[in-house]
Order: sequence, then C-alpha cells, then structure tokens
Amino acid sequence: MKVDVKTLDGKTMTSQDATQSVGTALRIAPGFVATAADEATGVETTIEAHYSPDRGRYVITTILNRAIAEDFSEDRLKRPAPLAILQVAIPHCISLQLDDTPDAKWTTVADLTTTEGRIIPPWMAQAVVKRGMKDERWEVIEILYGTAALADLPPVKLIALELEVPERTASDWIQKARAAGWLVGMTSNVGRPANA
Repeated sequence: MKVDVKTLDGKTMTSQDATQSVGTALRIAPGFVATAADEATGVETTIEAHYSPDRGRYVITTILNRAIAEDFSEDRLKRPAPLAILQVAIPHCISLQLDDTPDAKWTTVADLTTTEGRIIPPWMAQAVVKRGMKDERWEVIEILYGTAALADLPPVKLIALELEVPERTASDWIQKARAAGWLVGMTSNVGRPANA
C-alpha cells in the first residue's frame, strides 16, 4: 500500500518534522495526515492522527473516505481501512540518529527501510541479535517497540518478526531494555504486556 504522509500543515513529512521526544532515542511528529488511494476499489482514504502522550500512541482523529472512480466499491467506501494506513504512515513520522556523534543526522524509520514491509534493514536485524550487542540491541528494540506501540500493534510480535527470534526472546529483550533505561514513556496495551 502506497501512503502519502504529510505534516498537519500539508508539507511532505521529513525527519525534521519529528520534533517531539519519545523514549531515549526517538523523535516523532506530533501529528500527521496520510492518504492512500485504492485504484482497485476506486476509493481514497485520508486519516489525520495526533500523538497522545496519555495513550502513548497515535490516535486517529479524522477519517475521510471518497470515491475516486465512477465504478467505486460502495462497501469499501462505507468501511474504510484506517488502521492499515496508520501502520504504513507511522515509520515516516519517527526519526532517530544512527550514531551519537554531535553532527549526526536524523533519519526517519521509513528512510531506513529497504525491504518492502520491513521496518529495519536486514543487516541491522542480523547485527543486533549477536552476543555482546546489548546497547545496539536495546536501541533497535526501542525503535521497533516504539513503532508498534505508536500504531497500537503488538510489539512482541513485531520484534519477533523483524529480528527473526521467538516471541519469548522478544518479550525478554523488551523487559531487559526497559530495565536498562530504554522505552521510557512507552507502553503498549496490545498483546501480552512486557512489564509495561
């Protein structure tokens, strides 16, 4: 699904628009507008979402569905798929620095993604599962946990999928990352909680 992600004032979302700190290493955009056109059904859906600190995630505040073809699907028009759009848009709204030098540039999670459907590149996933990579691992856990929690998805499942580890390992790493001071201010109510 191709999603066009804009700032609340209509500009293309960039890493510079992520101005609100979340956790220890992430910045997020305070809100966004995302639009996806489904040519097969002839329906375009636009959502507006805002970060809610109380809920620890983005909350959809507006959904607009409109027909973009004469032979549009009335059923699809009546039942939008805003969660799918939200999940694709959020990596564009999360920024991080890949190193801790003073002049390090911020990049979005979407800019890191090289493989369709993946949040972090395969090389990064392979590197952080190795022994002795604790700080790097916790940083990736924070990226993945934050991405899932902000979209109201189960973080354990996402981490297990992205890092190709069992869910039990993903849950253990979430607990250890939190104990090491990562994941500050991030919680998830989806799936099995990991000391959230």
